Amino acid sequence: MNEPTNRQLEKEIIAEEKQIQNLNRRVMMITAAFVLVVGAAIAGGVYWLIAKSHVSIDNSLVSAPQIDLAPQGAGVLEVAYVRPGDLIDANTVVARVGDELIKSKVAGLVIAVQNEIGKLFNPGQAVVSMIDPAALRVVGQLDENKGLKDVRVGDPATFTVDTFGSKQYYGVVDEISPTARSGDVVFNISDQRQTQSFDVKVRFDAGAYPELKNGMSAKISITTE
Repeated sequence: MNEPTNRQLEKEIIAEEKQIQNLNRRVMMITAAFVLVVGAAIAGGVYWLIAKSHVSIDNSLVSAPQIDLAPQGAGVLEVAYVRPGDLIDANTVVARVGDELIKSKVAGLVIAVQNEIGKLFNPGQAVVSMIDPAALRVVGQLDENKGLKDVRVGDPATFTVDTFGSKQYYGVVDEISPTARSGDVVFNISDQRQTQSFDVKVRFDAGAYPELKNGMSAKISITTE
């Protein structure tokens, strides 16, 4: 049998090198595909965990309970001493109806004045309305099927306000209303039942965020367990 020539040996070596290169290329492709699949799975898992641990409420508002100041007896408005936007102390005289002086019970911000001199006001009819800025909350309406069962008082929350774009503010869930916003539940002959929504209030440090005003639209994100 003839010994293989140098030329034949070179061809065999080159063929073997090509096979090794092809094998390495396949291994790299398989490894890359595996990494992509695992990466996608991890990313999906992280996204799922984040989505699961956060409840979002888009329909929200910065607001505080309105305090109405009204006469105890009927009378004609003689004079109003305050204007919307005024910051007043407790026991400030805000108006006079007949001979009755109407005073504020707490310090706060005047948001509305019925400045119609000569108008008759009945007992309990508001002449001046105000809020306590320290009582400002972000109030969101959360549907019962959108994560209400996961939200607890004390849960940390972040929120943005439309006026200030993407700037993040921080707070904590302060209250979850015990009853739905709609007091009347309508039943009908249908598989589709009415979805109820509940108020969720987020407390924040009003002193740290003086730019937040009563009535601003907001969006809430609550971190749940």
